[in-house]
Amino acid sequence: MVLLGSTGSIGQNTLDIAKRYSLNVKALCVNSNTKLLNKQIKEFKPKFVAVADKSKAKEVNHPNVFVGDEGILEMIEASYEGNEVLVNALVGFAGLAPTVKAGALGYKIALANKESLVTAGEFLDISRITPIDSEHFGLKYLLGQREPKRLLITASGGALRDIPLEKLSQVKPKDALNHPNWKMGRKITIDSATMVNKLFEVLEAYWLFGCKQIDAFIETKSIIHALVEFLDGSTTAHLAGTDMRLPIAFALLNKINEPVASNVDLLNIKNLEFRAIDIARYPVWQLRELLLGKPHLGIVLNAVNDEAVRLFLEGKISFGDISKSIISAVEKFEHVTAHSIDEVFLINLEAKLFCKKFLKLEHV
Repeated sequence: MVLLGSTGSIGQNTLDIAKRYSLNVKALCVNSNTKLLNKQIKEFKPKFVAVADKSKAKEVNHPNVFVGDEGILEMIEASYEGNEVLVNALVGFAGLAPTVKAGALGYKIALANKESLVTAGEFLDISRITPIDSEHFGLKYLLGQREPKRLLITASGGALRDIPLEKLSQVKPKDALNHPNWKMGRKITIDSATMVNKLFEVLEAYWLFGCKQIDAFIETKSIIHALVEFLDGSTTAHLAGTDMRLPIAFALLNKINEPVASNVDLLNIKNLEFRAIDIARYPVWQLRELLLGKPHLGIVLNAVNDEAVRLFLEGKISFGDISKSIISAVEKFEHVTAHSIDEVFLINLEAKLFCKKFLKLEHV
């Protein structure tokens, strides 16, 4: 395999699976964590490595180091010999170009980079993509070859699900980063608190399964990840613990006949709590139907969210400004459509610029 984002949580869990099943790790890629990368090089002995941060390249203990965004694409091409799997666990829009490159070369893609599908799903060969995401893994596990009536995914509600609505305007980054169920990266934890992450997953499900009847609700313990309503009136649910090794193992091996994670002990859980997604608490959720009708707007959603989350984490805008800027941008760009991958990148830049102007931070 080729693993992009090897030092993140998905990357480390992927290497756990690779070690367990003796999978060959041909190439590793990181942004800047060269200390952990060097440990991984020593253990897995990849043929190639790549580092996005050019200033860190000299710290890597390897003879074949590719550097920068272009270097990552070059490493992907150098690694391909016809039957490799590429695991894309990069964070953010930076993961799109590698997904496009891998698809063009013929890789099977195990995709944890949400932004690839959210921003450019219509330009990707979905048949080559297997999702690494608990919700979409659950949907795929449940669907088989049956036609669904409706797809349902669940949300944790994020770090701010229980604070009084009147206090949301006073939220600081440390508050929004205190997720109750998962240990994730900073950006995705903020996205969970705003419910943007669930909008991403709705769009991912649209591209992966070709279904526009997709909704979500909050399940506070993150035990149920997905449900499928079928035409005959039955509903099935996928339950699993909060262990990403399960979807990773299936994405890499297709079929697993031994325990990868522990089964859910329902008697120990005792009770589950379900809540509707309240637009007063999660204003961006009002965009769900519009986005399903015009999924190309995922480019705008991602770009503005990326910029607004960065500014919030830097303490330059309020928590509520994230949702306000996204809603305004989606309305502004509602009739803008990309006709190629190149136009996806152009619209991404235009939406980021709009976000800064909307927030009156053009020079930040």
